[in-house]
Amino acid sequence: MTKPLYVARSRRIAARKLGEEMLVMSAHGSTLFTLNPTAAILWQAADGATPLEEIVESKICSEYEVSPEEALRDAESLAQDLAKHGILLISEKPIAESSARNEGRL
Repeated sequence: MTKPLYVARSRRIAARKLGEEMLVMSAHGSTLFTLNPTAAILWQAADGATPLEEIVESKICSEYEVSPEEALRDAESLAQDLAKHGILLISEKPIAESSARNEGRL
C-alpha cells in the first residue's frame, strides 16, 4: 500500500469558474490554464487535509463512470502536472494552512 497523497491549492494563483470549467492563472510565469470539469473538481476539493484517494472516490467516481484505480492514477498524474506549474501543492502528510501560504513544495 502506498502512502496517501494530500493536495492543496496554491495561494499564488488567481482562479475563476466559468460554467463547468475553471480558469487558473499561475504566478509561476503568469500562465493561464483551463481546467476541464474533472480537473476543476479535483482543484476545488484540494484542501490539504483530505487524502487524494478520498477526493477521487467521493467527488470524481461519484460523478463519472470510472474505476477508483483508474481515476486515482489519472488524478495523481494531473496533480503532479499542476504542481509543476505551481497550481497545487503535494505532500505525503496533510498540508497545513500556514504551509500552503509559504508555497514550498512539500
